[in-house]
Amino acid sequence: MDVVYAERPAPAGLACLWTRTVSSPTVQRVVPDGCTDLMWTPATGALFVAGPDTEAQLASVAPGTLYGVRLPPGAFPSVFGVPAHAVRDLRVPLSELVPSVRLDSFSEMVAFCASRVVVDPALSATASLLRTVDVSEAAWEIGLSARQLRRRCLDAFGYPPKVLQRVLRFDSALRLAWDGVPFAAVAAQAGYADQAHLAREVRALAGVPLGQLIRP
Repeated sequence: MDVVYAERPAPAGLACLWTRTVSSPTVQRVVPDGCTDLMWTPATGALFVAGPDTEAQLASVAPGTLYGVRLPPGAFPSVFGVPAHAVRDLRVPLSELVPSVRLDSFSEMVAFCASRVVVDPALSATASLLRTVDVSEAAWEIGLSARQLRRRCLDAFGYPPKVLQRVLRFDSALRLAWDGVPFAAVAAQAGYADQAHLAREVRALAGVPLGQLIRP
């Protein structure tokens, strides 16, 4: 079974464009990353929105190519018109969120997302801060109360601040591990208390150990 995944740069405001091609039926583990995606399967014409995940999703993948537009954290409400927490841990047909839109190609998908994406600068700052500081300090830096920060995070990211922090830290750790950084150094650089803390969080969010998760 061959899986070919590729990313390429996206227009301003989008995180990336990606394709995934598989040669035979398979099951893939999709782990939380703080982002949301609009996905299109040309063979069926199906358009689905992948909401923000709080744990690993096991997806059955048919042979063929899947096309995706990845939105940056915080952009979901501006593109789809609903708060991100409404589709947390779900895969929803685009027609249920934006019934008036008809998209027939990857280029139309990209144009649709690029024309609607807006991220509040305060939310961008929130995502950056939560990678390095605790929730109360992030709220203070941005000038919001803890309650205001929670409400904005739920709407924009789909998570309360502490969960968002866990997901962003996990995503940073996974990227470091993929780059070959030793796991003890991954724990330190990504902001975990120690390697045991890293291991617990990876199992909680991904369902498998880090070594298994990054295995080719």
